[in-house]
Amino acid sequence: MAWRLRLVPEKTNINFFSLQWITFGSSIVAMVASVILLLTVGLNLGIDFRGGTTIRTESTTVVDVGVYREALSTLELGDVAISEVFDPSFRADQHVAMVRFSATEGGEAVTADDIAKVEAALKAVDPAITFPAVESVGPKVSSELITSAILAVIAGAIGILFYVWVRFEWQFAIGTVAALIHDVLVTVGLFVLFQIKFDLSIVAALLTILGYSVNDTVVIFDRLRENLAKYKQMPLREMMNLTANETLSRTIMTASTTLISLTVLLIFGGDVIRGFVFAMFVGVILGTYSTLYMAKNIVLMIGIDRSDKPKKSEKNEFADVDA
Repeated sequence: MAWRLRLVPEKTNINFFSLQWITFGSSIVAMVASVILLLTVGLNLGIDFRGGTTIRTESTTVVDVGVYREALSTLELGDVAISEVFDPSFRADQHVAMVRFSATEGGEAVTADDIAKVEAALKAVDPAITFPAVESVGPKVSSELITSAILAVIAGAIGILFYVWVRFEWQFAIGTVAALIHDVLVTVGLFVLFQIKFDLSIVAALLTILGYSVNDTVVIFDRLRENLAKYKQMPLREMMNLTANETLSRTIMTASTTLISLTVLLIFGGDVIRGFVFAMFVGVILGTYSTLYMAKNIVLMIGIDRSDKPKKSEKNEFADVDA
């Protein structure tokens, strides 16, 4: 028999409800703390939400993001983000980058002098550089982006609620959405706590977390539905433990392989995607935790109607009517 790697034993008998109120209570405390931090401290908003200026650069020499960043570090600017742009249509000697920066803390907007300083600093490190496009995003557009981001997350949660409700029962939908709210709120709370830049890429990470978390939860709920039909007399608490243990190998394997990839990106991915990867890393851990310790706890609290529903009569209601 071929040797296979197992992260967990083939059969486990872990009581996931042994510390039910401690784990569930900790989740509630974390959610409340995240809301308090969000309202009192606030997010460290990036350029996308604060407004700023984007300069498109072109040069015949290869873009060195580190050199660009070092050249701009001495200037009195706010948040600075530099990324290289790749396109198959570019010439071999056409190297393009996007330099985004916001006004200094307390400043209302980026001024023409700020733009001139940035261009001069980049010219000093690369005399061949040109600036074919300069675009500015004002506070009004930024506030619209914030609203759109919030609506996108809410719309995603509502869509998942509807999907789980239709596929399973309403109790499952409530448990799933509660777990998703937990994952998103605690992730945002960590961004507030550590004051990590929050931009549109983080919103994309939050939406991805919703998809990952619901996928894990649906797998367990699908097995739970099978067990509900298989073990009609087993208490719901014991059945949920059995279901979580039966799917534990798949849950751990999925989370582990995802976290390995994210760890590599977190270490070697660079500053441009570090915020996105951090959000995903935290989201995967929280998604796995909430699936095992929150979603099914809520379903257990609400309860499930396990009574056999009467089957529709197969007899034709017009069978006894004389033609």
